[in-house]
Amino acid sequence: MLGTLCRTGGAIFKNSQQTVPRLWVNLSQQRWASRLPMNTVVLFVPQQEAWVVQRMGRFHRILEPGLNFLIPVLDKVRYVQSLKEIVIDIPEQSAVSLDNVTLQIDGVLYLRILDPFKASYGVEDPEYAVTQLAQTTMRSELGKLTLDKVFRERESLNSNIVRSINQASDDWGIRCLRYEIKDIQVPPRIKDSMQMQVEAERKKRATVLESEGMRESGINVAEGRKQAQILASEGEKAEQINKAAGEAQAVLARAEAKSKAIRLLSEALAERNGNAAASLSVAEQYVAAFSNLAKQSNTLLLPSNAGNISGMVTQAMTIYSTLAKQSPTAEHMKTGDPGDEPPFQSPPAQ
Repeated sequence: MLGTLCRTGGAIFKNSQQTVPRLWVNLSQQRWASRLPMNTVVLFVPQQEAWVVQRMGRFHRILEPGLNFLIPVLDKVRYVQSLKEIVIDIPEQSAVSLDNVTLQIDGVLYLRILDPFKASYGVEDPEYAVTQLAQTTMRSELGKLTLDKVFRERESLNSNIVRSINQASDDWGIRCLRYEIKDIQVPPRIKDSMQMQVEAERKKRATVLESEGMRESGINVAEGRKQAQILASEGEKAEQINKAAGEAQAVLARAEAKSKAIRLLSEALAERNGNAAASLSVAEQYVAAFSNLAKQSNTLLLPSNAGNISGMVTQAMTIYSTLAKQSPTAEHMKTGDPGDEPPFQSPPAQ
């Protein structure tokens, strides 16, 4: 019995799609009327659709997806609302920006019906109402921005349009999910000036980058010279320190060698025939010095008897003897009795 009833209802539903009277006046109402199913007692509502039922001209209930039963003649499916996401193409329109530039702009609106009751009884045609609201809101938002900000703040413009549409369409049971601007067209002269501005901006960036590169290069060169001078000064300092240390060691070595030589000379003079050896050494040095006269300088200081070698040797040995006699006396004054006085010595004969 139920199968026969369902087949009968399906046949009547197919025939009703062709025989529904056109009760609406405009084209949008005819589109909605052509989708209305006929009351066949047993109705199968598809998924993601809501069928609004009126009983004797008043709202009765909303049919859920699946199997539903209606009373013939009394109940009637008045509206069919789709609960899927609906895409509406917003036609191209002109708008004036804050800096008085006329723009041609279009977009795409994505919406969804959340409350079938409000969408059916809150507005005559939800899609048409939302389309007109999107156009007016878009013109209003564009009037708040300059041309440069329209291109830079595209995401902010879309979110502002969505917010404004949702505030107005809340009573219609419709929720605007997002709005996307498809194309923005500017007048040809404005486009040429924008192209010139872009080229000038790129040239400016290139000049700035070049100057920054030159500055960085100069800084690097100066830094390199500074480091080179620091390293050179440190190297010179180390060289001077090493040289000074070497000279000090050389002076110490020469002093030690001289002290050893003097010690050995004193020991040699204390031995037998030491005076003769000293006389021979003095004579040799005198002859060597006399042979180098006037070789390094033109100024000469000569004794009166420069040719008397024996007299010069005798004079040098007399000076040495006098110094040798005075050194024990000096040591005696340092270590001996303070009351003792050294004996008087007559100066050597000239």
